[in-house]
Amino acid sequence: MFKALCCSPVWCSVSERLRSVQSKAHSVLGALHIMVGLLYIGLGSVLLSSGSGSGWRMDETWYPVWMGAFFIVFGIVSFLSEMFPSPCLVTMSVTLNMAGAVFAVAAFILYAINMNNTSLYWMCRSDDDDYSFSDPKTPSIEQDRILQTCLSGRLLALLLLRSINGVLLVLSLLEFCVTISCVILGIKALRSQEKFTHKITSEPELHKPLLEEVTLNA
Repeated sequence: MFKALCCSPVWCSVSERLRSVQSKAHSVLGALHIMVGLLYIGLGSVLLSSGSGSGWRMDETWYPVWMGAFFIVFGIVSFLSEMFPSPCLVTMSVTLNMAGAVFAVAAFILYAINMNNTSLYWMCRSDDDDYSFSDPKTPSIEQDRILQTCLSGRLLALLLLRSINGVLLVLSLLEFCVTISCVILGIKALRSQEKFTHKITSEPELHKPLLEEVTLNA
């Protein structure tokens, strides 16, 4: 059905009515899509390459990378739906952004789990930590200083990794808001186009301008 609609000349043609109804917000939202996608890929790659900043879900699925790529595609489609506002392209943009909202919610949950599981417990440990109680070893002053320095570094590294996860959580919320905004604007534009088309078909004297618009844009 969707294919049949998109193959229709009216649905494939650029509509001046949609162009006038749509605001420049689609360009801004498209830019936000692309920005979030690039940050997903960049910050997600940092977590993946850190070794300890990514859990097994992230290591196995690489979801920051392909989700970021999807969001970039959503942004490009938003740009195209504003530049060439045909009903087919606007409907495609609405559909993709609905899927994007689901991805954003899933990403928020996954990053929250990853943030909670981030740990660097293995740092600042040595084989001497497993000594038996029958043969205790008291660390020297130099060893104690090195240990404290290592613990401070571990705390900073853990703070950095969790901060990156926190930024990705905020980006997920931003992406959810962007996708919902795109869906609302797209549906409003399509409803306005539908009302305009219904008005044209109910008033015969307005058929000719509609046909001329379709002919010029075909």
